[in-house]
Amino acid sequence: MEKPPPEKSGSFSRNGNGNQMDDNPGPAGPESEAVHVRLDCQQPGEYEPNSNLEEPSSDPELSLPQVLEDVDRFLESLSTRNDASINPLDVPNSVQSLLEMIQKMITKYDSNAKFGQKQEEDSSFIESLNCISKLINVLGEFPSNSTTASCFNRASTILHLAMSLLDSEFRLILETCNQGSNADLKSPKPLKQSSFSSRQESTYCVIPEAKTSEDVEFPAYTPEAISKMNRIATAMISSGYESECCMVYNMVRRNAFSSELDKLGFEKISIDDVQRMQWQSLEGVVATWITVIKHSSSVLFSGERKLCSSIFSEHPSISQRLFCHIALAVAVRFVHFSDAIALTKRSAEKLFKILDMYEALRDLIPFFDDDTCSSECYEELKSEIWAAKGRLGEVAVSIFCDLENSIRRDNGRTPVPSGAVHPLTRYTMNYLKYACEYKDTLEQVFQKHQKMEGFANSNGTVLDIKDGANDDGTPKTSPFSVQLNSIMDLLDENLDMKSKLYRDPALKCIFLMNNGRYILQKIKGSDEIHDMMGDTWCRKRSSDLRQYHKAYTRETWTRLLQCLNHDGLLVNGKLSKTILKERFKMFSTMFDEIHRTQSTWVVSDDQLQSELRISVSAVVTPAYRSFVGRFQQYLASGRQPDKYIKYQPEDIENLIDELFDGNPTSMARRRT
Repeated sequence: MEKPPPEKSGSFSRNGNGNQMDDNPGPAGPESEAVHVRLDCQQPGEYEPNSNLEEPSSDPELSLPQVLEDVDRFLESLSTRNDASINPLDVPNSVQSLLEMIQKMITKYDSNAKFGQKQEEDSSFIESLNCISKLINVLGEFPSNSTTASCFNRASTILHLAMSLLDSEFRLILETCNQGSNADLKSPKPLKQSSFSSRQESTYCVIPEAKTSEDVEFPAYTPEAISKMNRIATAMISSGYESECCMVYNMVRRNAFSSELDKLGFEKISIDDVQRMQWQSLEGVVATWITVIKHSSSVLFSGERKLCSSIFSEHPSISQRLFCHIALAVAVRFVHFSDAIALTKRSAEKLFKILDMYEALRDLIPFFDDDTCSSECYEELKSEIWAAKGRLGEVAVSIFCDLENSIRRDNGRTPVPSGAVHPLTRYTMNYLKYACEYKDTLEQVFQKHQKMEGFANSNGTVLDIKDGANDDGTPKTSPFSVQLNSIMDLLDENLDMKSKLYRDPALKCIFLMNNGRYILQKIKGSDEIHDMMGDTWCRKRSSDLRQYHKAYTRETWTRLLQCLNHDGLLVNGKLSKTILKERFKMFSTMFDEIHRTQSTWVVSDDQLQSELRISVSAVVTPAYRSFVGRFQQYLASGRQPDKYIKYQPEDIENLIDELFDGNPTSMARRRT
């Protein structure tokens, strides 16, 4: 019957005062007696102990290498025995000598020496422990009532005491070297981002970059410390104390990693706390979360993996498992916050932070996706991150698609004063501009979370989903581009409805021109939106603007130009001064009214404003100059010619340049 190995204490409690064990450990009995060599029990041709051990009291002491050599010969002789049920040979004195030597080493380490101070002594200590571990494994195969029982129990107790010492040293090195490491590493707190409605392009998504691995070393262990921990870990694992060694490493390094996250500003926060916080406050926490994830990916995780690989270099599978458990604990903390944000009330202003978070998790996955990360633990880790990323993607799609509902709900019956760009247009286009800076990410989330079948535009036309650009310049059709086109169509329909609120047809045209020009300029100013909408769409939009321009000219200036028509000026073949005076007077009156009204209208785009003024001047000024030049002479000889010819051509040109300025003094007389 084989004897089981003695039960190990998970807490490594020592006997007595915890510094050293008694010479005769355990209760009184056969197993507590000192082990003696009995040469009379040896069989011819079997193990011959060193002759120096026959009379240990009179012979000089053997050196440690001699003792180890003798014990190795004894173990070799035991390994050749075929029947473990037969009592083995008597244990030689060299075994007890080795146990006493190890006990003295432990006492020395406990008193005034520290493991790692003298590498030669440390190597001897580790070699002795390896020998004792082999001895315990071999003796454990024999019956518990054999002559080896006492030696087995004593060796096990001493090995456990040695492992307790190494465990303490391992923990001390881990904790001491970690204290104060990176104490000055505190990445700048991320700037809080304002909500979308107030954010400026110049401050868009400014997240301070975390320090890179070139700037800081993590963890901050010296090569000497890592070498010591490697020797300790190797000794503990080879002696059967793998779980104790891994438990210490896992606990200390998880705490160290957690402290590092705290120093970076990422504190633990519950889902309930997140739900209670205002979004303006949460934005700063989200920005910190993103910075910490990026720093973890580039510095912390890689440093931790390198540390694991160095300490457990002889045991790659243990190294991978330990790193994965630590990374999983950290990732779960990241994921909990991500899920808490995903559960908050959805609103348009949150889209960009949600996408930032999505990208942070997406960029973290490849770190755990190489050939060295193939265990079930890594699969669980990647699964957690993938799932969290997926939930953020669903939220992003939902928020972006809700923009359509926002446009539909904007059905106010009050026209925007002066035909200016509508707030809905500004909001929608700025929103799309910012959103399309995440074009690749939005393509990913829509491809993943939006159904691929039955996509249709706002007119109900079903569109095929295609990759790449079309040959005719039209944009590629993808889930996101379909959604974008749908939003643009809805915006056009909404603006067309709002233009009908203006009673003045000319102001309706100004409104459509203002909004159409704003939309076109935003699209041309964004490579991302322009690529998705395509050149064909932009050409169609430019053509629409030209039509609005023509309609405006027709509605405003055609009737005025009729005053300058030569038809009807002749009565019985002679020029009628009365009719001529009426024409000049009518032109001045109508022009005054147009100037008074349209100088209050607003054309905010400088280029469009200039184009309108130039086109109006090109139509009106030459016609008026020609009319004045031809008929002014007929009124010059009469009384008060200025009463009828109120403006010279230069005056008309100057007054036209005052149109579309939004003159506040005339706002009260605005007409719609």
